[in-house]
Amino acid sequence: MYSIGYDIGSSSIKAALVETATGKKVAVVSEPKVEMEMNALKNGWAEQNPDMWWEHVCNATRSLIKKSDIKAAAITGIGISYQMHGLVVVDKEGKPLRDSIIWCDSRAVEIGQKAFDELGNDKCAEHLLNSPANFTASKLKWVRENEPDIYSRIHKFMLPGDYIAYKLSGLINTTLSGLSEGVYWDFKSDSIADWLLDYYGIEQHLIADIVDTFSIQSRVSKRGAEESGLVESTPIYYRAGDQPNNALSLNVFNPGEVAATGGTSGVIYAITDSLSIKESSRVNNFAHVNYTVDSTRIGKMACINGAGIMYRWLMKNLAVSDYEEMNNLAATVPIGSDGVTIHPFGNGAERVLNNRDLGTRLAHINLNNHQKAHLCRAALEGVAFAFVYGMEILKSDGIAPRVIRTGNDNLFRAEIFSNTVSTLIGHEIEVYDTTGAIGAARACELHEGDFENFGQRIMENDYVTGFKPAPETEKYARAYEKWKTELEYMLEKN
Repeated sequence: MYSIGYDIGSSSIKAALVETATGKKVAVVSEPKVEMEMNALKNGWAEQNPDMWWEHVCNATRSLIKKSDIKAAAITGIGISYQMHGLVVVDKEGKPLRDSIIWCDSRAVEIGQKAFDELGNDKCAEHLLNSPANFTASKLKWVRENEPDIYSRIHKFMLPGDYIAYKLSGLINTTLSGLSEGVYWDFKSDSIADWLLDYYGIEQHLIADIVDTFSIQSRVSKRGAEESGLVESTPIYYRAGDQPNNALSLNVFNPGEVAATGGTSGVIYAITDSLSIKESSRVNNFAHVNYTVDSTRIGKMACINGAGIMYRWLMKNLAVSDYEEMNNLAATVPIGSDGVTIHPFGNGAERVLNNRDLGTRLAHINLNNHQKAHLCRAALEGVAFAFVYGMEILKSDGIAPRVIRTGNDNLFRAEIFSNTVSTLIGHEIEVYDTTGAIGAARACELHEGDFENFGQRIMENDYVTGFKPAPETEKYARAYEKWKTELEYMLEKN
């Protein structure tokens, strides 16, 4: 028997098949073969058609079944991971009333900031653990203000993963973790934040029914089976946003455990049992997948927008063939890049910098002595230093990391990058060969509550290697302090 997992991204839909008995990966497919279209009607906007996701989910499912040479009836469970903070609104027939306003759309920033100021910074932080900011609730408020005809016809609003579950099953529901990522959940009262809804003028009946993250949330309907290629009545066991799901995929559930990602942007997602709000202006706080009203598990998320995109920009603008060549060049330069520094903050406003947009800064380049190898090393170190800076913020908010885990498909594959982060944080970084879709598929078994066996399978199936702190601690520390001093100067002058 098998479980299928979906990862609903903004670039592609990934689907993975795993053996239920062992948790071993069978196959992974991605649809479409080119990046999905994103509509930007104005600067700062980003929308996608939810039915485009569904089309590619169906295509990926049929492709996966064919590639694996199995019968659809052998798939006994479904798990869903999805791009966070998106807004889907549907009418009474379940049809989308407009394109989804997705995670990277910034049109509701001012709405969220106004709510934060008028409702009170302290109240929002203490009850929501966040500012309303540009999250889903603020996006729905934007629709109410700017598209009243559409708003008046809304039956329910959903997150992207909720919509795919609905298309599979015909039932509309959501999770507590999902509501927290939309900033609809009050952690003080452990209930819907009705006071925020009242302020925004959002009717509470628009919220979908809440189901447990690990449970039989719904089952594939006859129509869902016909369109997807799955079998009617196959249960949907799990659903979560991409960052909480990435942590789950790496067996990160408990206080002190940290999941890190170094893709286009970088994320440090640390688990705590505290509702501390000391750094709520610089980090986001969400109910983790195993949060319950009786067992507090919060995912504190520090995001660095300028991560892999910095290294990719450099590759495109240097005379190099690929990342491997860049890594080899960087290895010829000593720790500290012979004084060259790069601050990689050129991918928009950085929350860890209090939403400042500093841009990227390359400094101390000597035209006689420095070459592209120095830029390669300085870029890897600069992004690594940004991660360390983010971890310092998390530590100031009570995070005491015990273990750091990451996937094998991002910046952490670069030895210089991982050694720099590991040495300065003072912990080994464990690398695993897994993906969000595989994690979502494996999570199907967690409705039975066996988290220990789940984690053991990840260790057995996915562990690749580890990066331990290097002995040259002082050299790394001096380079980081120089970089950090320059960052503080940038913040002061900007």
